[in-house]
Amino acid sequence: MNELWNQLAGRASIELSLLQHAQLDRYITLLLEANKRMNLTRIADRTAAELGHVADAMTLLPFLPPGPHWLADVGSGGGVPGIVLACLRTDATVYLIESTRKKADFLRETCRQLDLHHVTVVADRAEAAGRSELRDAFDIVTARAVGALAHLAEWCLPLVKKDGKFLAMKGAKITEELPEAETAIRLLSGDKAMVHPVELPGSEHRVIVEIKKIGKTPVLYPRDPTIAKGKAIGE
Repeated sequence: MNELWNQLAGRASIELSLLQHAQLDRYITLLLEANKRMNLTRIADRTAAELGHVADAMTLLPFLPPGPHWLADVGSGGGVPGIVLACLRTDATVYLIESTRKKADFLRETCRQLDLHHVTVVADRAEAAGRSELRDAFDIVTARAVGALAHLAEWCLPLVKKDGKFLAMKGAKITEELPEAETAIRLLSGDKAMVHPVELPGSEHRVIVEIKKIGKTPVLYPRDPTIAKGKAIGE
């Protein structure tokens, strides 16, 4: 059993079962095996993946609601943090939004092998999901290593229901990204961002940016990518 995983789960009053430990171990195996065939992660070492993927994802646990909720992971890629959170919060309805078809196929197969029946994979862009029946649907929306915060806000906040939260996993560049994102966050009906330091042994500077949704996102957003042309709101 991984003691660090136990400690991180304990911060959210979760006691990991043997089954959950086995699921997380199996997830790492599937991720590293698939990574030999496609670009899912830069981490190729198992021990590093236990820390840099699973433990890192588990730092979100204290920010999740205590009861059943809807959670979306935008740009899920290899499944971090979405699959990890799904293993640990079986009371959540989880959507993994990933536009790259091969990665979406990997996510589906991984969820099948891990018996994660409460997970749905959406093979589409976040902008399309934000204009679908998934708009305003989620209590929590997460994203890691997908883009700058101003862009993430436009992709993620339309999916968050009023009084829900967007949780962005970011690194040291947040000091530059946050001021640049303030206009976008405000126009998308997000509250003032709160930045929470993340403590992981031997890990680089990491933070969780928590943005509460305080109203409805205007129908203008998210913009079609052909209109946005890579520019954040307000640029």
